[in-house]
Amino acid sequence: MSTFILYFRLGYRHVLDIYGVDHILFIIAIMSVFLLRDWRRALILFMFYVLGSSLSLSLSVNNIFQVDINIVDYLIPVTFLVAAVINIFKKSESYTPRSIFRFITIFTFGFIHGYGYADYLKDILGTDLNLAVPIIGFNLGVELGLLLVALAFLMISWIFVNNLGISRRDWNLVISSGIAGIALTLMFESRYWL
Repeated sequence: MSTFILYFRLGYRHVLDIYGVDHILFIIAIMSVFLLRDWRRALILFMFYVLGSSLSLSLSVNNIFQVDINIVDYLIPVTFLVAAVINIFKKSESYTPRSIFRFITIFTFGFIHGYGYADYLKDILGTDLNLAVPIIGFNLGVELGLLLVALAFLMISWIFVNNLGISRRDWNLVISSGIAGIALTLMFESRYWL
C-alpha cells in the first residue's frame, strides 16, 4: 500500500470515527442553514474551512507554528458553539455566505480545527522525514470525509424540510441548539486552564 493511500485512509477514518465528532459537529453547524439546493453556497463556505485547516495542519506538522493542544481542544468546541449561536440568531432571509465576515470566521475556525488534525497526525508520523506525501494524503482524507458528512447532512435537511414539511427556520434552530448544547458540554469537560 502506498504512503499516500495509507495516510488518506487515516485522515478519512479520523473524522468519521468517534474521535472526529467535534469536527463533524462543526461541519453540521455551518451546514445547518443550507438546504440541498444551496450546495454551491455551502461548498464555498466548506472551501474556506478547508483552506484554514489545511494551512494550520501544514504549519503545525512542519513545526513552523505551534499552538498548545490543550488550548486547541478547548477552542474546537468554541468554534461550533459560535457557529451554532450565529445560526440561531440569523434572520431567515440572510442565509447567504456573502459577507466577508462569515468567510473570515469560517477560515479562522478551520485554522483552529487544523491544529486538532495536526496533533493526531504528528502522533502517528513519528520521525518520518518526508512529510509532504503524508500531509497531503491525510488532509485529503480528512476533507473528503467531511465533504461526505456535509453532503449527507444536506440530503437529510432536504428530507426534513422539503418532504416532511418542517420549516427551514425550525430545522436550523433544532440542529443549532443541539450543537450548542454539545459544545458547552465539551468546553466544560476540557477545562484546559486546570
